Amino acid sequence: MNTLWVGLGGALGSIARYHVGRIATQRAPGFPWGTLAVNLVGCLLISVLVQLVLRGRLPDSTRIVFGVGLLGGFTTYSSFNVETIALAESGAWGRAAIYIAATVLGGLACGIAGWFVGRSI
Repeated sequence: MNTLWVGLGGALGSIARYHVGRIATQRAPGFPWGTLAVNLVGCLLISVLVQLVLRGRLPDSTRIVFGVGLLGGFTTYSSFNVETIALAESGAWGRAAIYIAATVLGGLACGIAGWFVGRSI
């Protein structure tokens, strides 16, 4: 049954990722804002979720559906990899460096924020 829930959550997360990426690209082409946004939001939400599960506020099955499924389908580190390489290959080394720093440092910051938000709930 968990496999079904993970698949359903993953499908919904992938659909959400697609739409966030599409909207962000239309509004601000030239930089992978959609991928950055879903990775940062995903870092925040998964940290909140883990804290709620660890503190007994949510059952572990919630982590499976939303953490593994939904957020697993929503976040896009494989896209981050390809987009970073594409920026570097096109000679946009500065943009690639900014993207790496924003993703890694922003992801950690959002993860830490989510951790504390989850603890406070």
